[in-house]
Amino acid sequence: VNVNPQATLLLGQARGACITALVSRELSVTEYTALQLKKAVAGYGKAGKAEVQEMVMRLLKLPSLPGKDAADALGLAITHAHVGSAMARMAQASGGGQMTGNYRGSRSR
Repeated sequence: VNVNPQATLLLGQARGACITALVSRELSVTEYTALQLKKAVAGYGKAGKAEVQEMVMRLLKLPSLPGKDAADALGLAITHAHVGSAMARMAQASGGGQMTGNYRGSRSR
């Protein structure tokens, strides 16, 4: 939780602008919660930053620990590979096919 309301407002506006730009170009947008990332990468939702960094390094066979921000970014890619491919398989199985230009916000599951 950010203690600076002005920074929170600016981040929200930037997030909204990014989502709008991507969807207007018919690109798919998916968001994941920190809990989802931690579950996908470390195996449980209450993993700490150091555990996420360690697991990202192991999963991607990196020569050293990534920085915290890099681990978060790589962790999101890993999460999307797991969750996104599962969603795509479900959409195909139900006849939904490829989805473009949509927004899928996410809450912890």
